[in-house]
Amino acid sequence: MPTHTQILEALLFASDAPVGLTTLVEVLDGPGPSDVAAALRDLARELDATGRGVALVEIAGGYQVVSRKECAPWIERMLRARRKVRLSRAGLETLAIVAYKQPITKVEIDSIRGVDSGGALHTLLERNLVLIKGRSKGVGRPLLYATSTEFLSYMGVNEIGDLPELKELGTVLEDRERAHEELELITEAAPVEGAT
Repeated sequence: MPTHTQILEALLFASDAPVGLTTLVEVLDGPGPSDVAAALRDLARELDATGRGVALVEIAGGYQVVSRKECAPWIERMLRARRKVRLSRAGLETLAIVAYKQPITKVEIDSIRGVDSGGALHTLLERNLVLIKGRSKGVGRPLLYATSTEFLSYMGVNEIGDLPELKELGTVLEDRERAHEELELITEAAPVEGAT
């Protein structure tokens, strides 16, 4: 029979999103939260100590097994065909507004930006960085937008309160997008081993 640590590793490996402690406790159906938290710490130490290509991180209110940064160039090569379009300046501005004013309507976003944000919102929804949180109680009951747990993962933070100051967020988002673009250029230029 596998140990709790092995089961946790398998669960986190199988999940494409962070898994909360409560969910892990429910699935294990036996050990309490403190036991599961201790097993997660053991797993994180074991992954670090053995120099594995993955690490256990606490992110977006849960736990996730992620690849190490050092392995990023090879992962990028493998996933080249699945690349997503990078966010435009309009997308970055809209994302920053949603992050700090959520929940917020499209009309409010348009008012802050001074231009229509429909295209940017559509892109953010497609990339799962924002989601529809419900409807406003105002006239016409417009949709309310908020950030998703994918946004927290994208930013590398555990909760909204961990975000940088508003004036710094635009720079952080632009830097993150620029780094992705530069990594793509590097991996596109580098020959892939074994390619003919």
